[in-house]
Amino acid sequence: MENKRQNMFEFFRGFVAIAIAIFVAFILILICADDPGQALECLLIRPIISNGALNAKSIFTILARMTPIIFTGLAVCVMFSANQFNLGGEGAVMLGGFIAAVIGIYLPLGAGVHVFIAILAGAIIGGLVMIIPAVIKVKLKASEMVCSLMMNYVIMFIILHFLNNVFADRSKGATQTYPFLDTATIPKMIPNTELSWGFAIAIIATIIAAYFMHRTRWGYSIRMIGINESFSKYSGMKVGSIIVLSQVIGGMLSGMGGAIEMLGRYKTFLWLDLPGYGWTGITVAILAKNNPIMIPFAAFFISYLNRGCELMSIYAGVPAEMIDIIQAVIFLFFAAEHFLSGTRQKIVVKETKEELQKKQLETAKEGGNA
Repeated sequence: MENKRQNMFEFFRGFVAIAIAIFVAFILILICADDPGQALECLLIRPIISNGALNAKSIFTILARMTPIIFTGLAVCVMFSANQFNLGGEGAVMLGGFIAAVIGIYLPLGAGVHVFIAILAGAIIGGLVMIIPAVIKVKLKASEMVCSLMMNYVIMFIILHFLNNVFADRSKGATQTYPFLDTATIPKMIPNTELSWGFAIAIIATIIAAYFMHRTRWGYSIRMIGINESFSKYSGMKVGSIIVLSQVIGGMLSGMGGAIEMLGRYKTFLWLDLPGYGWTGITVAILAKNNPIMIPFAAFFISYLNRGCELMSIYAGVPAEMIDIIQAVIFLFFAAEHFLSGTRQKIVVKETKEELQKKQLETAKEGGNA
């Protein structure tokens, strides 16, 4: 199948999966909402248009909510490209945010340098923690999915232990740390909105990740191992090292995303549960077909639906968990290898017939010239 037709088929397949997910959401809205028309308006229109005018504040909120899931989407994209189903991005996000918060509170540094060091520390700790499931996979052949999934909860409870017993601000009614120093917070891109300069960093990270995956030797090795690990091994690639590298890069991106989200959106560390950005990053990467350049567009789509579900919850009484149902349906159809396989087969058959006809015409012309 030619690449153009294959890309068109994958686009069509993704469109159908999203359409089915939206259709399922419509059915649930009709069941749950007292006023389905208002609920659908909140889901589809109000995130960008309110009272007939462009809702700029809501648009900035959507862009701000994209920031962490761009990072986790990129992380999953790199790891899935190496065929590593690592789910540790969730823990890496929380750990990166926690380490950045501690540095932002207890390590006084100059403006600019403070933010840089805090984000860098978040990225490094995210990469380091991801070595654990990666090395276990390479050395012991243990499932990286199970190891990384369990590791998320180990990380969460360790953080909660230190948050409750060491870093908690006892003067507050809720469990949270002391406020970050002013030098550690990421400035807002638009005043009085959630949108910080972390969004710009996320876009830069996307460009770097795309260049790394498609223009460097390491990126090529990661993609080749994902396509055919045995062939990569026999062609001389260091498969084990590349598998570890892909997961460390994924952890660094997740940790950086957690640090940027924490310092750009919050004033204190107050996550008492896994934030969910790692799970959403899986949906984003699947929507983007593991293409780094497409990650921001997929993140925008998910962030838009998230904002729409939030508005539905406020104005129409529809549970905000609707976004989880939509993501689950999208994930279900994207992951199903045989979804629309009949259409794929028809395209292959049509392509083969056209090639045979083309070869027959060329043979006939050569015979006539002779």
